[in-house]
Formats: sequence, structure tokens, C-alpha cells
Amino acid sequence: MREYPRYVTPGFEPFDPVDLAKETEKIVCRGKDRKYTAVYATGVYGGIATGYTCGCCLRCVFCWVNLSRDFPEKFGEFYSPEKAFNKLREAAHKYRVQKLRVSGAEPTLGKDHLLDLLEHVETSEFPLFILETNGILFGIDRDYVKKISKFNKSHVRVSLKAGTPEAFTKKTGAKPEAFEIPFQAIRNLLDYNVSFHAAAMTDLRIMSVDERRSLLNRLREIDWRIAVNLEEEVVDPYETTVVRMKKAGYDVAEFFSARKG
Repeated sequence: MREYPRYVTPGFEPFDPVDLAKETEKIVCRGKDRKYTAVYATGVYGGIATGYTCGCCLRCVFCWVNLSRDFPEKFGEFYSPEKAFNKLREAAHKYRVQKLRVSGAEPTLGKDHLLDLLEHVETSEFPLFILETNGILFGIDRDYVKKISKFNKSHVRVSLKAGTPEAFTKKTGAKPEAFEIPFQAIRNLLDYNVSFHAAAMTDLRIMSVDERRSLLNRLREIDWRIAVNLEEEVVDPYETTVVRMKKAGYDVAEFFSARKG
């Protein structure tokens, strides 16, 4: 068995993100309990209470999440779905916000936990729950998406990492054939009429004009509205982002002094 991957490094061996998802779930899930690192409100989406999960199945070089992504065995506390919801509710009431979110690392790890959490949200006073995901598990498991579709308050944000298979591997550490999986997730979400939008790190410092064009064309082939409404992101110099980019061989001083896309 290969060593558990922590970072993308020069000359790394690409991994299968589906296998890594299964391996990571063994670390961050115990039955329906799931590891979280924190729950608090932030100013994004106009103010939202957010639970930050532990563990991921990609190793994006521009990722901002704390080191619980890379070392999930060392961080986090196990929450039941009920406890996770209660923590979100407490944060929402404390900061007087009306929306809930699960973000950080990969929240779709732990299918039973997430589905039970959404059951609590559905019967609550909160009108909206935003689920942020890299799309890997939604791309390989249509049943997962089908179950998500029954929740009327949920909106999914699918974070796309690259516009070509080669760039996907360079930026995430995953095998190039896995590049297709998040696009299948988008198709599954469309098929089951789930509310969602796509986002992508299109910063010119890390995605060329040609790669961005390729990404937009892929989205247009699925549904032109997804491309039109694409949420475009830039790389910010979070401490963990700097660490991961250095590990991957980037000259971070030069990178962050360059013009953003």
C-alpha cells in the first residue's frame, strides 16, 4: 500500500481520488459521526454559519484549508449529525445569520453523516444550506446525488480545479483520468434537478487563458448556463496555501507578487 499522500511535490506519483476518499473516510468517519475542526460564522454569502470538515480526497496546491486536510488523523473532533447541526444553529444564532454551510476539506466524505445532517436542516428554521464540494463523490455515486435532491433547502457549490487532465493532475495530485469525475457530478446534479453552481480557480497565475477557455467549453457542452454563471476565484496567500505551493515547487514570492487573474 502506498504512503498516504499529504502534498503535491515535484515528481509525485498521481493517486486515485476515489481510493483516497475511501481511505480518508476511515480516518474522519466513525459510523455516522464525522470529524470537524471548527464551527463559526463568516462574512461570505452575506453571513453564514459554517462547519469546517476534516480530510479530503484531493491535494490542491492552492488550497486554503488548514493542515487537517493533509493530516486528518491529527486534527478535529467527531460530531454526530445532530451535534453538528446544533453547533451550526448556535453559531447562526450567536452571529445573527440565517444561512448554514459545510465547507473546508471535503464535506461529502461520510455520506450517512451528511444526509442525516441535512434532515435536521430541512426541518429547521433556516432557509438555506450551502454544501461545498470538489465533486468527486457526487461524480461516482448517482444515488448520493439522488438523495441530496430530496432536500429543498440545499444548494451545492462544485469547485472545479482545472481545465485539462494534465493541469488537473499538476494542481490536485490526482490521476488525469479523474479530471472527468467533477463534470459527471455536474451532470448528475442537473439530472436530479439539484440547485447548484460551479466555481473554479481561474487566476491567470495558475490557469492559462487557453486552459480557462477549455474549462468554459467543457461547461458549455453540458449546459451554457453553468459557464455563464461560473464563480471565478483567485489564489490568496493563506499560510497553508503558501506551504502547499512551496511543497509543489512554486516560487511563492514571485507568484504572489505577480498580477492576479
